[in-house]
Amino acid sequence: MRTVTALTEDAPLLDDLMPWSVAPLRLGRDWVMAPDAASLRARWDALVRAEDGARETLFRVSRARGTHGTVAQLPGQSTGTGRMARETGRCPEPVRVLHGAFDEQWLIPDHRLIDVARPELWRVRDERQLFVVEQGHVPKAGGPALVVTALLPDGRSPAGRPGRVRPLYRRPGGHEPNITPGLTGLLAERYGRPVDAEDLAAWTVAAADPSPAGCVVPLTADAGVWSAGVALGREMIRVMLRGARGGDRPRLPGGRRPYVRAALPARPDSIDYAPEDETLLLGGTGRVSPVPRSAWDFEVGGVRVLELWFDRRTSSGETGTLEALRPATWPQEWTSELLELVTVLALLAELAPRRAALTSPGPRISATELRASGVLPPPPATRRPASVLDHQEEGPEGQFALL
Repeated sequence: MRTVTALTEDAPLLDDLMPWSVAPLRLGRDWVMAPDAASLRARWDALVRAEDGARETLFRVSRARGTHGTVAQLPGQSTGTGRMARETGRCPEPVRVLHGAFDEQWLIPDHRLIDVARPELWRVRDERQLFVVEQGHVPKAGGPALVVTALLPDGRSPAGRPGRVRPLYRRPGGHEPNITPGLTGLLAERYGRPVDAEDLAAWTVAAADPSPAGCVVPLTADAGVWSAGVALGREMIRVMLRGARGGDRPRLPGGRRPYVRAALPARPDSIDYAPEDETLLLGGTGRVSPVPRSAWDFEVGGVRVLELWFDRRTSSGETGTLEALRPATWPQEWTSELLELVTVLALLAELAPRRAALTSPGPRISATELRASGVLPPPPATRRPASVLDHQEEGPEGQFALL
């Protein structure tokens, strides 16, 4: 765990270095997200087969969304825009999203189902985009202050606390970095080498510290320390992306990888850890090893990641609700995802000592210096989404809106 020290008291906030941020998604109903896509299709089918009164009950009407309201499409999605009360079609193709810090799940990308979907995030989501997700502050909690994903993130910490989502680019195609103007130029001059948006993102992931005011980002004045921090941050991001953007899937060094030693039961109901032989125990009889102790102990926001991941897949929804439609048995894909998650957590834990080294004393570029140079504060316009004038989206009831 790293905490804010005197070394970071005059460090700039991430909110000033990457000025445009978006609040977390607010789903309004849990049934629109699930660890497997098949459950979402089954829930949709049950909803559209239901009669009027039952459909409203299953839908979970809120102040923001109901079965008789209309709403525009989410950017990039070809879903219906008519009233859900009249919907009879097939389930929209679920999309992969990041739930919390490390849990990759599926979401029905239909604006009619989501109270606050943050269309501005969907509008810039593409193969070039990276989302830097600031975890909600939990005093004395361990784990990284930031995670990076190529998936659309919901922006909440494992403990459910709201964070902030910061797209690295303000426009699709990797255009217009979400970096306060003048910052990369100043850093390039100080370090004697080019600095781009992905360099800054890498340094930020490696060096950021949590605080009640938001993440602080100590900026070294030493070119060598900067290079080491950027290299470390790029490695952390590579692991977090899990092969996205053309990268390699994460692997433990030396050919050491977790695998299933004893088959998991059809419905595992517990998860535990045997440290003496580095084994993850699932449902009493299922065994996965080797699982480094560091992966089992890995926490974000005060919550053990592996335990929460398992609980989200084995908890049962309330009878008679759409949330109760879940897999009857443990899907094979979940086992593969578990093995990869163990690998991700173990690799990040191995990198933690190098992160700690970045807080060692040394010359800093302070927030005071950035203000004196005119880099801070960022212009107000940089805190707002960029206009997308060439993007046509379908509005309520099939009408089109030009943004």
